Amino acid sequence: MITADDFIAEAGRAGFDFYTGVPCSFLTPLINGVLSTPSLDYVGAASEGEAVAIASGAWLAGRRTVVMCQNSGLGNAVNPLTSLNAPFRIPTLFLTTWRGEPGIPDEPQHEVMGRITQDLIALMGLEQAPFPAGTQALAPALAHAAGRMKATGLPYAFVVRKDDVADTPLDQPPRALPPPGRRESFPGEGPRPVRAAVLERFLSLAPEAAAVIATTGKCGRELFTLADRPQHLYQVGSMGAASGMALGVALNNPRPVVVLDGDGAALMKLGTFATIGAHAPANLVHVLLDNGVHDSTGGQATVSASVDFAAIALACGYRQAFSCESLDGFEAAFRAALAEQGPSMIHLRIAPGSMAKLGRPTVGPAEVARRFQAFLASPV
Repeated sequence: MITADDFIAEAGRAGFDFYTGVPCSFLTPLINGVLSTPSLDYVGAASEGEAVAIASGAWLAGRRTVVMCQNSGLGNAVNPLTSLNAPFRIPTLFLTTWRGEPGIPDEPQHEVMGRITQDLIALMGLEQAPFPAGTQALAPALAHAAGRMKATGLPYAFVVRKDDVADTPLDQPPRALPPPGRRESFPGEGPRPVRAAVLERFLSLAPEAAAVIATTGKCGRELFTLADRPQHLYQVGSMGAASGMALGVALNNPRPVVVLDGDGAALMKLGTFATIGAHAPANLVHVLLDNGVHDSTGGQATVSASVDFAAIALACGYRQAFSCESLDGFEAAFRAALAEQGPSMIHLRIAPGSMAKLGRPTVGPAEVARRFQAFLASPV
């Protein structure tokens, strides 16, 4: 058995300094230890998949990351691990517990996942090892994990068993309530704009220093077709993960960070609004292009017609939220968002449909990630 301080110190020497995840009783000592260490960053995520996205953004911003979760949450993490980390070749040290380990009594909901934890990790194409059993094993285990992540560009998993880490008390100050945010509306007349027109206007307004993350589907494809720039990251999978990735970037880089989100994607990971509001990165602008449909799959309706995303953002702690229905309204909202402390939400209702000649990114995801990482590392 090791202590949380043992792991944190050795992981720090190996460069791991950014933690995110969802608690498990087997991870309580490690999470308590990280939360009680002022020099470390920990982002408590609303879901395991969100934590993977946040860590991906932090890695792009130059951090070496650790994601921690219960193996019951592996199901939530499968999508980003396979459709974000894998194609973009984004590594993270992934600590998952082994609830339901065969032969050890546990709750019935852990039985199936306990049988398949290691098989599921392997099926995702990830290397894994048991969590180091003693202090002498920590340094070589972490060095091996770091080496394999560098070689493969993929996450590496440690499987944590009960009592692998000694009990650790929690020293965490209570989180203060944020001040009330402000709301402003820019109503429009006439037909709603199409997404391509909004993106054209956005490209004319976005600062050269801004990092831009476009959600999966036609949003990223249209942005690429209109202008391919090093500061653009086009998500090609991991629906709903764009805002979490943007949060990871914004918390670790001072430049403006803009996420171009969609209504279907935002609804899929609505919990990320709360995480963004709680951590309140002042440099994050969340643009939600709401056409009311799943445009990439035939135009099936989402439920966004009955959703007030601006109100939700404010309720989650965003500093300001704007509702708009026209290109001029969007421009006014975007200029206001850039001029004030964020996080800011811009909810723009748009018309369904996409460009007639819609291309796909010709730059591979791994190359997109590395040129985006290089952009983030450049002077602001």
